[in-house]
Amino acid sequence: MSFREVVLVDFEYRCSDGELPEPICMVARELVSGRVHRVWADDLRALRQAPFPSGPDALVCAYYASAEISCFLALGWPMPASLLDLYVEFRCLTNGLETPCGSGLLGALVWFGEDAMAAQEKDEMRQLALRGGPFTGDEQRALLTYCQCDVDALARLLAKMNSGLDTPRALLRGRYMAAAARIERAGIPVDLELLHDLRRQWEPLKLDLVARIDRDYGVFTGTSFGAELWEKWLQQHGIPWPRHANGRLALDQDTFRYMARIYPQVAPIQELRHALSQLRLADLAVGGDSRNRTMLSAFRARTGRNQPSNSKFLFGPSVWLRSLIRPAPGWGLAYIDWSQQEFGIAAALSGDSAMIEAYLSGDPYLAFAKQAGAVPPSATKKSHACERERFKQCILGVQYAMGAETLGQRIGCTPAHARDLLRQHQQTYRRFWTWSDAAVDHAMLLGRLSTVFGWTVRTSGTTNPRSLRNFPMQANGAEMLRLACCLGTEAGIRVCAPVHDAVLIEAPLDCLDQEVARMHACMAHASEIVLSGLELRSDAMLIRYPDRYLDPRGERMWHEVMGILGQREAWSHDRRRRPGVADG
Repeated sequence: MSFREVVLVDFEYRCSDGELPEPICMVARELVSGRVHRVWADDLRALRQAPFPSGPDALVCAYYASAEISCFLALGWPMPASLLDLYVEFRCLTNGLETPCGSGLLGALVWFGEDAMAAQEKDEMRQLALRGGPFTGDEQRALLTYCQCDVDALARLLAKMNSGLDTPRALLRGRYMAAAARIERAGIPVDLELLHDLRRQWEPLKLDLVARIDRDYGVFTGTSFGAELWEKWLQQHGIPWPRHANGRLALDQDTFRYMARIYPQVAPIQELRHALSQLRLADLAVGGDSRNRTMLSAFRARTGRNQPSNSKFLFGPSVWLRSLIRPAPGWGLAYIDWSQQEFGIAAALSGDSAMIEAYLSGDPYLAFAKQAGAVPPSATKKSHACERERFKQCILGVQYAMGAETLGQRIGCTPAHARDLLRQHQQTYRRFWTWSDAAVDHAMLLGRLSTVFGWTVRTSGTTNPRSLRNFPMQANGAEMLRLACCLGTEAGIRVCAPVHDAVLIEAPLDCLDQEVARMHACMAHASEIVLSGLELRSDAMLIRYPDRYLDPRGERMWHEVMGILGQREAWSHDRRRRPGVADG
């Protein structure tokens, strides 16, 4: 693919947590004509479009391009027709390998043996930009020079990487970085007043919260979680729990999160432990316009998924906190997610007809049980709930590459019974297992494994083959989500956030249903493209003002917190009315 002009661009901008970016300056270099543009803030704002070619015959190149596109959006400029992001391409080239100096521009230059600006000087310039204006004449010249140094470095990096670029797929990844910038600009609507109340009352509220939640469990002493008390509670309720090799309970957050999905009664304790130990309400990045905005960190994960900050992104902390998400008056939200996405991906990519049949049934877990002969063909979700749950956990276990020991612990059965479940999966879905084994063999023999659109993970002699089994499902799921976000944002749908296998969209109430239907269509089309014809289903949860987002896993915790907060606010209001009353 050839272009009449290739433009390298870099912006410096100021952006406080949760707020929209404020462009400070820009430098762009046209490789063919040799022209260099150095533009300061006032002149940037006067321009109605980029001062360099950005139409169909031009390629715009940047490093972590969503930052540059966020400045295009802030200035109201038309979007570049073709976008190449060398950060993403460097990540794709080195994914799975150790990059001694990281994946930033400096790290990429060092990887290719190029000189780079000293890290200390780079940090000083970043801090100057973050400080904001007014800037002296010397500071303006310093920032423009720093900006041009990055553009010149980008030119050297492009020269090193150009011959190895898979341009059509690289442009697809660049297309997503533009979608990510639109999504980051939209942000998630937040009940800011309630967030302020929570932040103000959070420390004293913790003790009351423990007392309320723990009254049904008895596993806390003060605010300290007791492992022995938890083990006793588990025994009383007949819940099997994963253990370490030394016999001790596995008490990490991932284990609690997984077990809470299987046993809903575990969820309040999981949420409480996380709230006490890791929740930092002050870190949530919410701007003055009541929008949660943070960098999506696209392509940061090994699978190519987004990896936004867990403390800044509202979908990162405890699920109960997501109820701070609330549409503005006259607006609505929809959380739209693919149904059994990973199972559908595995079925389609492996070409396993039995798996495809199970997915198309609408309930692959019950279909698996029927196909394995464990339940009669007439079985329903209601009539054979226990059997369905066992086969569901087997499917999920396979997707996470669990062995019989771990699967047995998770579902409360012996390793022998878990092995039998896994054997039934292997016998029922033989073609899937042949395909999965072949993918692992390919990765170990050739040193790499790629998605349908070329996102690649590199392997070495120390790579655990088991860790590779889930890569095709997770990484192709990421491809599907990225494509759906491109289709949705380009169609004018207001996407507020991508969340693993789902999106959160926003629309005025009078057209919410139509926008949901359009996003369903985008997600179906994305799945059809990635999976060569298999269209995955998607489900939608609608939230219309004045309602708020509510995740069932965090529902009890949310109501408990709101109950305590309401009592404390009422007490504070009463004290303000009667200032002479002593503290109780």
